[in-house]
Amino acid sequence: MKSLKTVSNKQISIVCLMVFFLSPTRMFAQERISIGVHFDPLISWFGSDIGAVKNDGARPGINAGLTFNIPFSPNYSFSTGLNLINAAGRLVCKDDTQLELVNTETVLANEPVIYKIQYVALPMGLKLETNQIGYLTFFSDVGLDPKVRISGKADIPSLEIEGEKATSELKLFNLSYHIMAGIEYSLGGNTSAVLGIGFENNFLDVTKDNGTQPVDKVTHRLVSMRLGINF
Repeated sequence: MKSLKTVSNKQISIVCLMVFFLSPTRMFAQERISIGVHFDPLISWFGSDIGAVKNDGARPGINAGLTFNIPFSPNYSFSTGLNLINAAGRLVCKDDTQLELVNTETVLANEPVIYKIQYVALPMGLKLETNQIGYLTFFSDVGLDPKVRISGKADIPSLEIEGEKATSELKLFNLSYHIMAGIEYSLGGNTSAVLGIGFENNFLDVTKDNGTQPVDKVTHRLVSMRLGINF
């Protein structure tokens, strides 16, 4: 009887372990990682926390990249990817300002400076989606975007400067949050077309405060139109 009891306990332990390990596998087997590509037209502009430096209008740009949606339930996924963002904005200062470009340039009061910035971003978010209704699935995505500036240029129309290197005026790292909502239209199988609208706002200062420049915090905001395909 002791031997039978020992064997029975071992069998129960093995069955419990199999259930523990195979249940999550079975759950995730019903879901699949979705990979997508996107090409998002956008407009972006700057914001400032002081009156001496102001936004002077929005500029067009592009956000292109890859998306990966990793499901952990039928309607919820971890979202990530890799984005290449080309964005810009215009700033004016109420006083004369010296900028450290290739050479030191003096920009007169109320004359605009246009910064063109290229970022590589690694978005990390939570994606919520409805069950498919006909051919449509509605979704929302909220998360954070660590990013690294890989290029920065400046245009100063009053000095006839265009596309001059401006990395000494722009900070290397930034962090933003993103909010997106949209629809996916099934094209058959696992393929779907994606249409959405998103907003992104950088938490950290975009520009440096060199020399006698006013001490400020300049944030970068983007509104984009998601155009993509998921596989």
